[in-house]
Amino acid sequence: MLLLGIETSCDDTAAAVVRDGRDVLANVSTNQDEFHAKYGGIVPEIASRRHTSVLSAAIEDALDRAGGSLATIDGIAVTAGPGLIGSLVVGVATAKPLAFATGKPLYAVNHLHGHLFAAFLDRDVEPPYPFLALLVSGGHSQLVEVHGPAELRVIAKTRDDAAGEAFDKTARLLDLPFPGGPALEALARDGDPKAIAFPRYRPDAGALDLSFSGLKTSVRYFLESDAAAGVTRADVAASFQAAVVDVLIDRVRRALERGPYRALVLSGGVAANTALADAFRALGARHEIPTFVPERRYCTDNAAMIAATADRRGEIARVDPLALTADPNLPF
Repeated sequence: MLLLGIETSCDDTAAAVVRDGRDVLANVSTNQDEFHAKYGGIVPEIASRRHTSVLSAAIEDALDRAGGSLATIDGIAVTAGPGLIGSLVVGVATAKPLAFATGKPLYAVNHLHGHLFAAFLDRDVEPPYPFLALLVSGGHSQLVEVHGPAELRVIAKTRDDAAGEAFDKTARLLDLPFPGGPALEALARDGDPKAIAFPRYRPDAGALDLSFSGLKTSVRYFLESDAAAGVTRADVAASFQAAVVDVLIDRVRRALERGPYRALVLSGGVAANTALADAFRALGARHEIPTFVPERRYCTDNAAMIAATADRRGEIARVDPLALTADPNLPF
């Protein structure tokens, strides 16, 4: 089964062709970093206009790379939400007429579900059910129990900032360029993660909730204090990153105690962070449970994960092309 995937939930314009929900035949993605860099963050109006400019070309490119055409694919999958409404509308408004005109099935995919099933892409061995997923991105940080494509349950989430949001805000405090997360990680490689004892949010016994707002505030207060004199930006970055990783790994460890799970999955944009991925794999090794982390290109927003999710969820995700609308607050 060949599916064309379309992803425009934020600022990455992406199209992909995926076979049987696993084999990626083409994965095309264009980021907009240069258009948003001077603003220090994503400008929704700019994002939607850029999607409009390049999405058709991205789809054509993906089909060409896969050696096919609209006539040879079996269906079209598109991100319906959550995300920026202007960005989502571009993807949905493109997918609907394509499906209607060709008569191909149309699948509406939740962007967060896409991140979960990114772990299945280009793999000979897939995560067995049930698995526990840590989904960390710029807008979301949550733990999800996955018992099957139709059985997804959020068991914990952040009370305030997401991990990726905390990375970006802290990067701005350190005067790092946009996008902040990768820039902070690069700086942290030259720092001492034990230089500053930033606080770790610890919930009550038995709780799994996350919080990163206080950590971000602690970084700001430290930078404004006399204690910052003589401390390098790299040490601040490394210490901050270590605190985020410690909190995330602690929650996964707590959740594992509630098991049983047959695998661990790390997903979302922050999964591309090497320190987090290494700590995640180490936790799995200690508990003797297999861990799955998508390739870096499938951690960030991409259309291959959207096609993979549609393939697995099947009729659950199928929609009438004339009835589909974009939903920026689409529930999990």
